[in-house]
Amino acid sequence: MDRLLCNAQTGGSGKNYTEAELKLTEGMVVNIEYAEYVESYKLNLRFSDGTERTVDFSGFLSSSLNPMIKKYLNTKKFREFTVEYGDLFWNDYDLCFPIADLYEGRI
Repeated sequence: MDRLLCNAQTGGSGKNYTEAELKLTEGMVVNIEYAEYVESYKLNLRFSDGTERTVDFSGFLSSSLNPMIKKYLNTKKFREFTVEYGDLFWNDYDLCFPIADLYEGRI
């Protein structure tokens, strides 16, 4: 198992992979099963493997220069998300994030 992880961690490129990338590298498919608004710009996400993370979107939203993203600084608008097909969904994918990043709690 250690050798497999070592090979997966480097992938021949010398890159160190995150826990989420290792799981995905090992063939595990992870989806979002449930998302709940916590406060401000934070969502609690539960993934198909049972992992739960609270992800804070405030840094991403506040640093964006794109007005289509900035409009989600309105918390009422931010709260209008759904979970569809194992992914977070805001108004026809106005906001879209890689599952691996959400799984790691970083965006």
